[in-house]
Amino acid sequence: MELQKQQSYNQMRQKSFSKFIVPSLIGIFLFMIPISYKGEITIPVAILAGILQDVIGEFIPQIMTAIIAITVVGSLITYFAKPKVIVSKPFLNTLFNVNIAWQLIRVLGLVFAVMTLFKLGPEAVWSENTGQLLLYDLIPVLFSVFLFAGLFLPLLFNFGLLEFCGALLVKIMRPVFKLPGRSSIDCLASWLGDGTIGVLLTNKQYEEGYYTKREAAVIGTTFSVVSITFAIVVLAQVDLAHMIVPYYLTVVLAGLACAIIIPRIPPLSRKADTYYEGAKENVADEVIPRGETPLSFGLKKALDRAHQNRKAAPLVKEGIQNVLDMWMGVVPIVMAIGTSALIVAEFTPFFSYLGAPFVPILELLQVPQASEAAQTIVIGFADMFLPSIIGAGIESELTRFVIAAMSVVQLIYMSEVGGLLLASKVPVNFKDLVIIFFLRTFISLPIVVGMAHLMF
Repeated sequence: MELQKQQSYNQMRQKSFSKFIVPSLIGIFLFMIPISYKGEITIPVAILAGILQDVIGEFIPQIMTAIIAITVVGSLITYFAKPKVIVSKPFLNTLFNVNIAWQLIRVLGLVFAVMTLFKLGPEAVWSENTGQLLLYDLIPVLFSVFLFAGLFLPLLFNFGLLEFCGALLVKIMRPVFKLPGRSSIDCLASWLGDGTIGVLLTNKQYEEGYYTKREAAVIGTTFSVVSITFAIVVLAQVDLAHMIVPYYLTVVLAGLACAIIIPRIPPLSRKADTYYEGAKENVADEVIPRGETPLSFGLKKALDRAHQNRKAAPLVKEGIQNVLDMWMGVVPIVMAIGTSALIVAEFTPFFSYLGAPFVPILELLQVPQASEAAQTIVIGFADMFLPSIIGAGIESELTRFVIAAMSVVQLIYMSEVGGLLLASKVPVNFKDLVIIFFLRTFISLPIVVGMAHLMF
């Protein structure tokens, strides 16, 4: 009898190991393994997204405008009528039952999308550097990335990979960054893939009770880093592509300094170490028991997690809900906030005025053409690519290097990551993002400029 029990247990563990290792390896491949494709280094999820854009890209602006319209109509009906078919279902209720502020922002996103699609109203809304940049350039990327990332996220979440990595890396992540070990996956997925994927991972884990409010806020604003691919694009824009190695080393050094310092000071340090109100349970325990090694404990937790997944249908349902949540919950907010920020950047002197105090700082740091560079330091808050566009014509290579590095290290930009964070459940508000943006700027600037002086 005991022998039969042991054999049954061993068979269960073998099945659990297969459930852990196979989906996790597929997830790692899709989200984290860089491969060469059409002369660029990228990840498989991004390749799939690019292929989809090539096939239906010209129709995505119309598709997303329709989806935003459905979102707005559903939200307004839910807000005023509270239909049972929506409020009685947790997913639909979360998707459509939002407060009045988010209702107005969703409506604004729809207005901007329709104006841009049909070129209605003031050109400031739908010009190529404002509404069109969002609807025709960014949103098609988000549409396709969200589709494949949402469908395949359960491979990373549901089969034990995060539990395994959490136990292995907790002794590094906790003392250095004050974060769970599993947060390393968020950073790696952003670094190799895209910052939007990092925000998506963070938001999902926060909703499921893996991160506290403070941890989610720290990870979302610190670890949703820019991909290597986009960093190369920025560097090429300022005609310094040959300096990719020292450039990315500079970005990593400045990014590490921000990641160590900023979580320890307000506003992030004041976020509560409590869990998301909608989380069913606290599943964030990474304390390694006595008698266990990080490897053995991590494998044990991974196998336990993998064993819970016995049917494919719930995973497919979760993947579809991920996609709908991102398309309908996030994209309208990005359209509204991103377009608004770009209108301010393009058609008002607001960011030039904000950049003026940086002129004496840049002059003190002996950065050539300081006055031209100053406005690029702040305008990155609207969109990460704007500094490199504005700074491309600056004669000094040192200054162009500083502009390119700062635009990546600052991280918080409203046309994408900032808008995504505000649209997510991650507990940060607009004021937090402004403060964090300037904190990252002040911490990074001396490091970036110092490295630039060493190289030029």
